[in-house]
Amino acid sequence: MLSPQIIDLLIKGLIDTLHMVAVSGAIGTLIGLPIGVMLAVTGRGELLQNFAFNKVMGAVVNMTRSTPFIILVVAIIPFTRLIAGTSIGTNAAIVPLTVAAAPFIARVVENAVREVDRGLVEAAQAMGATPFQIITKVLLPEALPGIVAGLTLSAVSLIGYSAMVGAVGGGGLGDLGIRYGYQRFLPEVMLAVVIVLIVLVQIVQSTGDLIARRVNKRNLKS
Repeated sequence: MLSPQIIDLLIKGLIDTLHMVAVSGAIGTLIGLPIGVMLAVTGRGELLQNFAFNKVMGAVVNMTRSTPFIILVVAIIPFTRLIAGTSIGTNAAIVPLTVAAAPFIARVVENAVREVDRGLVEAAQAMGATPFQIITKVLLPEALPGIVAGLTLSAVSLIGYSAMVGAVGGGGLGDLGIRYGYQRFLPEVMLAVVIVLIVLVQIVQSTGDLIARRVNKRNLKS
Protein backbone atom coordinates (compact mmCIF):
# COMPACT_ATOMS: atom_id res chain seq x y z
CA MET A 1 0.00 0.00 0.00
CA LEU A 2 1.38 3.38 -0.99
CA SER A 3 1.67 6.04 1.67
CA PRO A 4 0.04 9.47 1.20
CA GLN A 5 3.53 10.94 0.77
CA ILE A 6 4.33 8.58 -2.11
CA ILE A 7 0.95 9.28 -3.72
CA ASP A 8 1.69 13.01 -3.54
CA LEU A 9 5.09 12.38 -5.13
CA LEU A 10 3.43 10.31 -7.87
CA ILE A 11 1.03 13.15 -8.63
CA LYS A 12 3.86 15.68 -8.73
CA GLY A 13 5.95 13.35 -10.88
CA LEU A 14 3.04 12.93 -13.31
CA ILE A 15 2.56 16.71 -13.53
CA ASP A 16 6.28 17.22 -14.14
CA THR A 17 6.28 14.51 -16.82
CA LEU A 18 3.27 16.04 -18.57
CA HIS A 19 4.96 19.44 -18.43
CA MET A 20 8.18 18.13 -19.97
CA VAL A 21 6.39 16.20 -22.70
CA ALA A 22 3.97 19.00 -23.58
CA VAL A 23 6.56 21.77 -23.76
CA SER A 24 9.25 19.77 -25.56
CA GLY A 25 6.64 18.31 -27.92
CA ALA A 26 5.27 21.76 -28.76
CA ILE A 27 8.69 23.32 -29.34
CA GLY A 28 9.89 20.23 -31.20
CA THR A 29 6.86 20.48 -33.50
CA LEU A 30 7.46 24.18 -34.16
CA ILE A 31 11.02 23.33 -35.19
CA GLY A 32 10.49 19.95 -36.82
CA LEU A 33 7.35 20.70 -38.85
CA PRO A 34 8.88 23.32 -41.19
CA ILE A 35 12.11 21.33 -41.46
CA GLY A 36 10.16 18.21 -42.43
CA VAL A 37 8.14 20.11 -45.05
CA MET A 38 11.30 21.63 -46.52
CA LEU A 39 13.01 18.22 -46.64
CA ALA A 40 10.00 16.84 -48.51
CA VAL A 41 9.72 19.63 -51.09
CA THR A 42 13.45 20.12 -51.77
CA GLY A 43 14.22 16.54 -52.75
CA ARG A 44 15.00 15.33 -56.26
CA GLY A 45 12.17 16.21 -58.64
CA GLU A 46 10.11 17.86 -55.89
CA LEU A 47 8.36 21.21 -55.78
CA LEU A 48 11.36 23.29 -54.62
CA GLN A 49 14.26 21.03 -55.60
CA ASN A 50 17.43 22.08 -53.77
CA PHE A 51 20.10 19.40 -53.45
CA ALA A 52 22.45 21.38 -51.20
CA PHE A 53 19.82 22.28 -48.60
CA ASN A 54 18.29 18.81 -48.65
CA LYS A 55 21.59 17.00 -48.16
CA VAL A 56 22.91 19.28 -45.41
CA MET A 57 19.67 19.42 -43.45
CA GLY A 58 19.09 15.70 -43.92
CA ALA A 59 22.56 14.97 -42.57
CA VAL A 60 21.98 17.13 -39.48
CA VAL A 61 18.65 15.42 -38.82
CA ASN A 62 20.18 11.96 -39.25
CA MET A 63 23.13 12.71 -36.94
CA THR A 64 20.82 13.89 -34.17
CA ARG A 65 18.44 10.97 -34.56
CA SER A 66 21.26 8.41 -34.56
CA THR A 67 22.62 9.58 -31.20
CA PRO A 68 21.30 7.49 -28.27
CA PHE A 69 19.16 9.74 -26.09
CA ILE A 70 21.01 9.21 -22.82
CA ILE A 71 24.30 10.11 -24.58
CA LEU A 72 22.63 13.14 -26.14
CA VAL A 73 21.53 14.34 -22.70
CA VAL A 74 25.11 14.24 -21.42
CA ALA A 75 26.69 15.59 -24.61
CA ILE A 76 24.62 18.79 -24.68
CA ILE A 77 24.89 19.62 -20.96
CA PRO A 78 26.75 22.89 -21.75
CA PHE A 79 23.99 23.87 -24.18
CA THR A 80 21.35 22.91 -21.62
CA ARG A 81 23.02 25.11 -19.00
CA LEU A 82 23.17 27.96 -21.52
CA ILE A 83 19.45 27.72 -22.25
CA ALA A 84 17.98 26.71 -18.87
CA GLY A 85 20.67 27.99 -16.51
CA THR A 86 21.09 24.50 -15.03
CA SER A 87 21.47 20.90 -16.17
CA ILE A 88 19.26 19.43 -13.45
CA GLY A 89 15.49 19.55 -13.01
CA THR A 90 12.35 19.52 -15.11
CA ASN A 91 13.02 22.72 -17.05
CA ALA A 92 16.55 21.60 -17.90
CA ALA A 93 15.24 18.24 -19.14
CA ILE A 94 13.05 20.02 -21.69
CA VAL A 95 16.17 21.07 -23.66
CA PRO A 96 17.47 17.57 -24.58
CA LEU A 97 13.91 16.33 -25.01
CA THR A 98 13.29 19.08 -27.56
CA VAL A 99 16.59 18.40 -29.33
CA ALA A 100 15.62 14.72 -29.60
CA ALA A 101 12.02 15.43 -30.65
CA ALA A 102 12.63 17.98 -33.42
CA PRO A 103 14.52 15.74 -35.90
CA PHE A 104 12.19 12.82 -35.22
CA ILE A 105 9.17 15.00 -35.98
CA ALA A 106 10.94 16.38 -39.06
CA ARG A 107 11.30 12.89 -40.54
CA VAL A 108 7.71 12.01 -39.64
CA VAL A 109 6.41 15.12 -41.40
CA GLU A 110 8.68 14.55 -44.38
CA ASN A 111 7.38 11.01 -44.87
CA ALA A 112 3.76 12.10 -44.47
CA VAL A 113 4.14 14.88 -47.05
CA ARG A 114 5.94 12.59 -49.52
CA GLU A 115 3.00 10.17 -49.38
CA VAL A 116 0.59 12.77 -50.78
CA ASP A 117 -0.60 11.87 -54.29
CA ARG A 118 1.58 13.72 -56.82
CA GLY A 119 -1.48 14.07 -59.03
CA LEU A 120 -2.92 16.57 -56.57
CA VAL A 121 0.25 18.66 -56.76
CA GLU A 122 0.29 18.54 -60.54
CA ALA A 123 -3.38 19.57 -60.66
CA ALA A 124 -2.66 22.53 -58.37
CA GLN A 125 0.30 23.56 -60.53
CA ALA A 126 -1.88 23.35 -63.65
CA MET A 127 -4.31 25.79 -62.03
CA GLY A 128 -1.49 28.26 -61.40
CA ALA A 129 -1.01 27.74 -57.66
CA THR A 130 2.24 29.02 -56.18
CA PRO A 131 4.56 26.65 -54.27
CA PHE A 132 3.47 28.23 -50.97
CA GLN A 133 -0.19 27.70 -51.85
CA ILE A 134 0.48 24.10 -52.82
CA ILE A 135 2.26 23.46 -49.52
CA THR A 136 -0.41 25.09 -47.34
CA LYS A 137 -3.54 24.18 -49.32
CA VAL A 138 -2.65 20.76 -50.73
CA LEU A 139 0.32 19.03 -49.12
CA LEU A 140 -0.27 19.82 -45.44
CA PRO A 141 -4.06 19.18 -45.43
CA GLU A 142 -3.63 15.90 -47.30
CA ALA A 143 -0.74 14.81 -45.08
CA LEU A 144 -2.50 15.80 -41.84
CA PRO A 145 -3.63 12.29 -40.78
CA GLY A 146 -0.08 10.98 -41.18
CA ILE A 147 1.35 14.00 -39.37
CA VAL A 148 -1.05 13.53 -36.46
CA ALA A 149 -0.17 9.83 -36.25
CA GLY A 150 3.51 10.73 -36.31
CA LEU A 151 3.13 13.39 -33.62
CA THR A 152 1.34 10.82 -31.47
CA LEU A 153 4.27 8.46 -31.88
CA SER A 154 6.60 11.34 -30.99
CA ALA A 155 4.64 12.07 -27.82
CA VAL A 156 4.82 8.42 -26.78
CA SER A 157 8.58 8.43 -27.39
CA LEU A 158 8.93 11.62 -25.35
CA ILE A 159 7.16 9.97 -22.43
CA GLY A 160 9.78 7.23 -22.51
CA TYR A 161 12.60 9.75 -22.87
CA SER A 162 11.22 11.81 -19.98
CA ALA A 163 11.51 8.72 -17.78
CA MET A 164 15.11 8.24 -18.91
CA VAL A 165 16.16 11.78 -17.92
CA GLY A 166 15.19 10.83 -14.36
CA ALA A 167 18.47 8.91 -14.27
CA VAL A 168 20.37 12.21 -14.56
CA GLY A 169 18.20 14.30 -12.25
CA GLY A 170 15.63 15.36 -14.81
CA GLY A 171 12.62 15.09 -12.52
CA GLY A 172 9.25 13.53 -13.30
CA LEU A 173 8.15 9.93 -12.91
CA GLY A 174 11.52 8.55 -13.98
CA ASP A 175 13.29 10.43 -11.21
CA LEU A 176 10.73 9.16 -8.71
CA GLY A 177 11.25 5.58 -9.84
CA ILE A 178 15.04 5.88 -9.62
CA ARG A 179 15.22 7.64 -6.24
CA TYR A 180 12.50 5.72 -4.41
CA GLY A 181 11.90 2.54 -6.37
CA TYR A 182 15.53 1.67 -7.09
CA GLN A 183 17.82 3.51 -4.66
CA ARG A 184 15.54 3.05 -1.62
CA PHE A 185 14.47 -0.48 -2.59
CA LEU A 186 10.73 0.25 -2.75
CA PRO A 187 9.46 -2.05 -5.52
CA GLU A 188 5.86 -0.92 -4.99
CA VAL A 189 6.89 2.62 -5.98
CA MET A 190 8.62 1.35 -9.12
CA LEU A 191 5.52 -0.69 -9.98
CA ALA A 192 3.27 2.34 -9.46
CA VAL A 193 5.50 4.47 -11.72
CA VAL A 194 5.42 1.80 -14.45
CA ILE A 195 1.62 1.53 -14.25
CA VAL A 196 1.16 5.30 -14.45
CA LEU A 197 3.47 5.48 -17.47
CA ILE A 198 1.62 2.65 -19.22
CA VAL A 199 -1.74 4.32 -18.62
CA LEU A 200 -0.38 7.66 -19.82
CA VAL A 201 0.95 6.11 -23.02
CA GLN A 202 -2.37 4.38 -23.67
CA ILE A 203 -4.27 7.63 -23.23
CA VAL A 204 -1.94 9.55 -25.53
CA GLN A 205 -1.98 6.81 -28.18
CA SER A 206 -5.77 6.42 -28.13
CA THR A 207 -6.31 10.17 -28.28
CA GLY A 208 -3.88 10.54 -31.18
CA ASP A 209 -5.51 7.68 -33.10
CA LEU A 210 -8.93 9.27 -32.60
CA ILE A 211 -7.76 12.66 -33.87
CA ALA A 212 -6.03 11.05 -36.86
CA ARG A 213 -9.27 9.31 -37.82
CA ARG A 214 -11.24 12.53 -37.42
CA VAL A 215 -8.96 14.52 -39.74
CA ASN A 216 -8.74 11.77 -42.35
CA LYS A 217 -10.75 13.04 -45.32
CA ARG A 218 -11.15 9.53 -46.70
CA ASN A 219 -12.97 8.46 -43.55
CA LEU A 220 -15.16 11.56 -43.69
CA LYS A 221 -16.11 10.86 -47.31
CA SER A 222 -17.02 7.26 -46.54
